[in-house]
Formats: sequence, structure tokens, C-alpha cells
Amino acid sequence: MSLEGAENSILVQSSTVDLGEAFPEYARTNIRQVAGKYFGRLSAASVHVAREGITYRCTVNIQMGALKKMTGEAKNKDLYAAFRQALQKAAKQLRRSKRELREDKAERVDKDALLRESNRPPTRDEEEFRAAAE
Repeated sequence: MSLEGAENSILVQSSTVDLGEAFPEYARTNIRQVAGKYFGRLSAASVHVAREGITYRCTVNIQMGALKKMTGEAKNKDLYAAFRQALQKAAKQLRRSKRELREDKAERVDKDALLRESNRPPTRDEEEFRAAAE
């Protein structure tokens, strides 16, 4: 899945923190990786960083196709850690959205039988086997 056209749609900004050149590229790379993993149709993404005392507040917004915008926000003393935490929160929302879209598949019939079998009391043969093993 090629997300090269999405380069211009990923905005990394801060009004109070100098981000340098490495952080915006790091953020874009990780956002492209998450987008490719879940849906692959990145419409727009933005990262905003603010300084609050000794901590950084990082907000990540990801818009995938026609889905609603997913937002993750985190605070940490390390800028990169704050970004990773915020991206994980947004990725979790994407993962849950994808799972919800896939829920239209038929449910496994044998799954329920396996659960019931594990909750039943042991048979006489199973009890004898356990006693012999001890």
C-alpha cells in the first residue's frame, strides 16, 4: 500500500516548541506506518505539540477515508514518548473501528461448544488420569 501521496496531508506543528528536523520526519514515518497497518487510506493527519511546564502535551489526529477523526493525546517529559503514547491511543481507536467494520462476519458455531465444554465438570476418566499424573 503506497502512502507516498499522504506526505503533504501530515501536518506536524507547534507554536511554542522548536521541533527541529528529526521529530517531524519521525512523526510522519510512524503515522504512515499506522495508517498502512489499519486501513491504508490516509486522508489527513496532524500532530500538535505544546509545552506545559516541564512536560510536553502531544495531540495526534488521524482521518482515515470516510471514518471519523481519531484523536489521541498524551503528556510526558520526553517529546518522543508523548508522541508514541498519543499515537498508540489513536491507533487503538483505528483498530477498534476496523474490528467493528469486520463484525458482520458469521460467528463460529464451534466456539460456543468449546467454551461450554471447558466449563463442564470433569468425567470419571479425567479425574483418574489427573490422580495418576500426580
